[in-house]
Amino acid sequence: MAEVEIGIGKSGRQAYGLDDIAIVPSRRTRDPEDVDISWEIDAFRFEMPLMAAAMDGVVSPATAIAIGQLGGVGVLNLEGLWTRYEDPEPLLAEIAELPAETATARMQQIYLEPIKPELVSSRICDIKAAGVIACGSVTPQRAAQLSSAVLAAELDLLVIQGTVVSAQHVSKNVEPLNLKLFIREIDIPVVVGGCASYPAALHLMRTGAAGVLVGVGPGNACTTRGVLGIGVPQATAVADAAGARSRHLEETGVYVHVIADGGMSRGGDIAKAIACGADAVMIGSPLAAALEAPGRGYHWGMATFHPTLPRGARIKVERRGTIREILLGPAHENDGRMNLFGALRTSMATCGYETIREFHKVEVMVAPALLTEGKQLQRAQSIGMGS
Repeated sequence: MAEVEIGIGKSGRQAYGLDDIAIVPSRRTRDPEDVDISWEIDAFRFEMPLMAAAMDGVVSPATAIAIGQLGGVGVLNLEGLWTRYEDPEPLLAEIAELPAETATARMQQIYLEPIKPELVSSRICDIKAAGVIACGSVTPQRAAQLSSAVLAAELDLLVIQGTVVSAQHVSKNVEPLNLKLFIREIDIPVVVGGCASYPAALHLMRTGAAGVLVGVGPGNACTTRGVLGIGVPQATAVADAAGARSRHLEETGVYVHVIADGGMSRGGDIAKAIACGADAVMIGSPLAAALEAPGRGYHWGMATFHPTLPRGARIKVERRGTIREILLGPAHENDGRMNLFGALRTSMATCGYETIREFHKVEVMVAPALLTEGKQLQRAQSIGMGS
């Protein structure tokens, strides 16, 4: 791809977000009932290509169970409130009532409580007892420390997650996590991320990960792009990671899943992420709007409460409906924020594709006017695509 000159001695590629592209319908259509949106990773099969983001305002043991019963997987933050406090419900209620000007400082205090390994095991067991797949998230810094508790509870799927996770972390002060060795020894399928480029994704795939999370900064609660100046628009990031997946498949014969993480709030966003090459998506803010969500209409990222440099924000969302309605409908709003996976199914059917992997072949185009063309009245009335 041709680079754009930024100035003498510095040039860069043009990159695109999901709002910049459109899916192009083909010569064939299909009945939505004939479309298969299921997703398989390692030995696990899900009816929806969905991972619910490991945010305390989104996933509790109860919502992880509910999402699992609907066909997705909820990722519990194993370093969050549910593993620091026996009963975090009063704190979640307090967080929802905090004034904006004091929220970050108070939440930093709340998160100073130590993680309790016995609660890590207990929360995992609670989810497994309901008969759904248990998935939990840790940061690279605590992966080794919490591995015994994770293994004792027989976690099904582990996510190692940070703002940016690399396969080659360098430190003069501490011994960094050897991802390749850790993944080989833990004997649980591991998803790692985030990353946002072809070489970073390829190196993570070479660690033996079953999947990689793609996305640095696109989430509603994330401020990484403003605080650190780091990020890649999500359509380009996913497409680059999909290219790395093809390279890794050629090298090893092993298919590593690409999971788009962040920046998707409507059904069309999910469809475009998968059209760019994602096998599944990780979403947070759409599920924070569920009536059952533990954040009570708020959500915040895993990296929000760094003791000296918060890189996220507590975000208020409009509570829209139940988890089932948000994921599978019926939709009672016309703005694309309900029945997210019914929309994915219909998008695939409209373009004639039967499976997720087939949908990777759909044509896309750069379309900056996609969301505004002909929508003046919707914008003026704050309905539909103007809301």
